[in-house]
Amino acid sequence: MNSPMGDFLRPEGYLGPQGLRALSRESSAAVELARYLRRARADRKSRKSGAYADAGRRHAHEPVMLIPGFMAGDPTLRAMSSMLRGAGYRTYRAQIQVNAGCTREAADRLERRLEAIAIRRGRKVSIVGHSLGGMLARGLAARRPDLVAGIVSMGSPIMAPGAVHGVLAWDAEMLTRLARAGFGGLMSDDCVGGECARTSFEEMQAPLDPDVAFTAIYSRRDGIVDWRACIDPAAEAVEVPTSHVGMAFDPVVFDVVRDALDRHQVMRASRAAAPDASAPLRPAVNR
Repeated sequence: MNSPMGDFLRPEGYLGPQGLRALSRESSAAVELARYLRRARADRKSRKSGAYADAGRRHAHEPVMLIPGFMAGDPTLRAMSSMLRGAGYRTYRAQIQVNAGCTREAADRLERRLEAIAIRRGRKVSIVGHSLGGMLARGLAARRPDLVAGIVSMGSPIMAPGAVHGVLAWDAEMLTRLARAGFGGLMSDDCVGGECARTSFEEMQAPLDPDVAFTAIYSRRDGIVDWRACIDPAAEAVEVPTSHVGMAFDPVVFDVVRDALDRHQVMRASRAAAPDASAPLRPAVNR
């Protein structure tokens, strides 16, 4: 089956995982899920034992919006959300049931959601996105730096969205067929290979404001997307030994996400404390 994705979504040098051998790497998601269950159990025990000794516990102020990947919904990032809340972050869902519609329309809805969160919390919002969710986060950060404090992408092929395994291309083909058959709310041919796709791709490639922190998480074991496409030159790249699917719940990835968000906070605090280099210098007054 030919991929419905436009050639411009797979620039020269990017290919994507091929065959059953690549997909077999995704079987480690079972191990990664087991790691999460062990961590979650340990965290519950720790919270119970420290229920009356949490005076120094960090209060949840920093807002974080979580965006799920292609063909996924908010529940797939529930584990990540729970872990981040335990680390002192206030998490918000993207309000996506299934991420299978037009990416431009999704970006517009997410922008409104982002704006509502920023107004409610009175501060900029960090975004954590898995796969397509990270690509949407990158576009939102370029579009609305006034709302975005920083982004963390997990297995997001920002540099080449079309460099994916044939299974994902098959999913996209099925969606476009359903859209042609009259099913609404799904990706159309224009969304995956036309002007709509091109516009979304260009927005993802737009320069980021220097004040927007960006960490890109990738894995050479990724059996779904080309790991090289996940390394954005504008980001700090961090490698993890995790499957593509497992990035949504592996505690190893969670630790990287939490550390990235913590570093982003420190960077913002440092910039806020630094003297404004653009302010005019005033001559010293002799006394």
